[in-house]
Amino acid sequence: MFSKSIGVAAVLLLSGWATAAPTSVEIDSAESDGIVALRAAKAEGTHWVDTWTSMPQLVESSNMPPSPFSSGGVFKDATLRQTLHLSIGAERLRIQISNTFGGSDLPITAASIAFPTGGKAGVGGIDTASLKQLTFKDGAESITIPKGQVAYTDPIDFKVDPQTMITVSLYSKAGQSGSSITGHPGSRTTSYMQTGNQVNASTVTGASTKHWYFVSAVEAWAPADTGALVILGDSITDGRGSTDDANNRWPDLLLARMQKAGITNIGVNNQAAGGNTVLTGGLGPPLLTRYKRDGITQQGVKYVLIFEGVNDIGGGGTDSGSQNGIATRLQDAFKQIATDCRAAGIKVFAATITPFGGSGQSYSNPTREQTRVKVNSWILANAGGIFDGVVDFSKMIGDASTKSQLAKAYDGGDHLHPNVAGYQAMADGFPLDIFK
Repeated sequence: MFSKSIGVAAVLLLSGWATAAPTSVEIDSAESDGIVALRAAKAEGTHWVDTWTSMPQLVESSNMPPSPFSSGGVFKDATLRQTLHLSIGAERLRIQISNTFGGSDLPITAASIAFPTGGKAGVGGIDTASLKQLTFKDGAESITIPKGQVAYTDPIDFKVDPQTMITVSLYSKAGQSGSSITGHPGSRTTSYMQTGNQVNASTVTGASTKHWYFVSAVEAWAPADTGALVILGDSITDGRGSTDDANNRWPDLLLARMQKAGITNIGVNNQAAGGNTVLTGGLGPPLLTRYKRDGITQQGVKYVLIFEGVNDIGGGGTDSGSQNGIATRLQDAFKQIATDCRAAGIKVFAATITPFGGSGQSYSNPTREQTRVKVNSWILANAGGIFDGVVDFSKMIGDASTKSQLAKAYDGGDHLHPNVAGYQAMADGFPLDIFK
């Protein structure tokens, strides 16, 4: 056994395997083993902590890899190279690879880690002097991940500073059969692919796309006083309106501010997806079905922030009955998530839903605005009660005179998503004392 972990699903993760979304039965059965692992980790003074995450979801047909990398087997005899922006530094890492939504087994033939050329995001080149092989299950060069499961690489000594970019390259000889694969379309980061085994190549240049595939987490072996902040969100947290390959989503900018303020022992992890909802519908699993997988059972999680609801409100009917029902169900959902987080020893925060009024925005409607105000008022009233803290994003980037709209300086153009200045305002206004 290569390490000890303190996650709720510790017994599953310690073996190198885990189901995609542990059930309550699985969590309960793992509890006693998890306590043993927790005590051991405390004795050692270190544990695994998320330093980067990407919410896994079923990749839509329009977001599959470009030709020829999705025909005759996805990434068949092909190398996929991706850059990832870590939050906290570490001497040792391990990578989680997800086949959560795969319709077939996922064969990984070879894998490597390196620093990208110039330390930049979204580049196909690497610093070959930093190149190291990634292995699985105590030294195996390859692994086949069953459908519906995730797997870890072996831990690797690979020193990274806070806010470092790393490059992970995966090669699959057989490729994944079928058209159901796991990924994260809203990467806002360029990934590269090329025919053949190129995991050790200085550059991968065959084709590129702005999506991530398969890699779902990077974990740091960190001191016991280090923990993770997990942000559960939608496209605003996923970074719609940010700059591709620039890492200027609001969580990235918050990370930079935290590091500058000396808060270096909290990993900032983005578990959001464009179009995601809390209740039903939307893109990716709704929050109510994923918050345990993406929040509670993440490694080293200490804080969870809920920042969702706009797609539920905006996608609901405009009659008062529909909107009143959405408001009530959102409140119930947030209470459920908060209760389960608290039961797991995790502090839970909630953020107010930002404005979406304006000409041409399909969500814009007076009745929907009433729901947004109602839910936000409830969130603010429960700071220190249901929630350990509240972040008032609506106030930070909303128009002071027309509260149903984003401030013009922060409007990305569609009256729903902030621009980079808006994301910076969210990061600058985030109350850092919430972590005390």
